[in-house]
Amino acid sequence: MGLGGVDLNLLVALNALLTERNVTRAAERTSVGQPAMSASLARLRAHFGDPLLVREGRALMPTPMAESLVGPVREALAAAEAVMGRSREFDPTHDRRSFTIVASDYVTLVLLRPLLELLAKQAPRVQITVTPITAGYEDQLRRGQADLLILPREVVGEPARFPHMALFTDRYVLAVDRDNPLVGDHATADELAKLTYVAYSGGPLRSVAEIQLEELDIHRRIEVSTQGFVVAPFLLRGTQLATVLHEKLAELVCEAAQLRIVEPRVALRPIHEVAYWNPRQTDDPAHRWLRERMVELASTV
Repeated sequence: MGLGGVDLNLLVALNALLTERNVTRAAERTSVGQPAMSASLARLRAHFGDPLLVREGRALMPTPMAESLVGPVREALAAAEAVMGRSREFDPTHDRRSFTIVASDYVTLVLLRPLLELLAKQAPRVQITVTPITAGYEDQLRRGQADLLILPREVVGEPARFPHMALFTDRYVLAVDRDNPLVGDHATADELAKLTYVAYSGGPLRSVAEIQLEELDIHRRIEVSTQGFVVAPFLLRGTQLATVLHEKLAELVCEAAQLRIVEPRVALRPIHEVAYWNPRQTDDPAHRWLRERMVELASTV
């Protein structure tokens, strides 16, 4: 089927509808009115001969046809942006772009929160969507479902399969409730082995800290598991639990979580957070501008 009779703007509407699964939010995402987005959905349904989104209770759920379109639509839009974006430079004060960044909640708080603050001032029409790390994170980059992936180099390994840039280095510390009587200012390997822990167990990747502790023959007694890094320190208050976490995160939440940072007397190697992207986006002006801002911010976190 040729494209002569197809309005390619419907790709933008389709992507918004598949992402938001809500006509009102899809309209807001693309800066059009709700009637216009409803009309686009009607045209898309007619084109594909499929309802695409069907109501289940109060929510709209994608049909199998819609699910099969998610990857191809995002790939098509990414390719179009790569082509059209080369015709001019990116003006952050006026140009509209949206980026999807795959990152942990730790990186989101430490680096991406300051990025959002910067964008609000320098690029108010740039939208950021942060998604958690899943087992298919490499495919997300290949298919254009994500613009940037932020992971420790120690997880991805070498040689890297995508263009990348170093962001920042962090190290691990021990955190306990500020009134915990079991731990002093330092903790030896034997002391670490005797504590009970709140530990990260979310996502497809094992914690780098967990791997290193096992290499040192320190097997922790885990009493509580969490699906994110950020929530762990907030579970320590009023308990004798401990958690191993990133120092930059510990410093950010120390006061709010009422915790105390303890220096582990074991050789835990630092981690190196790195941003990866699809090669076709290397020369995209907007993507390049965003990467430059991230490097600038990473030097200050």
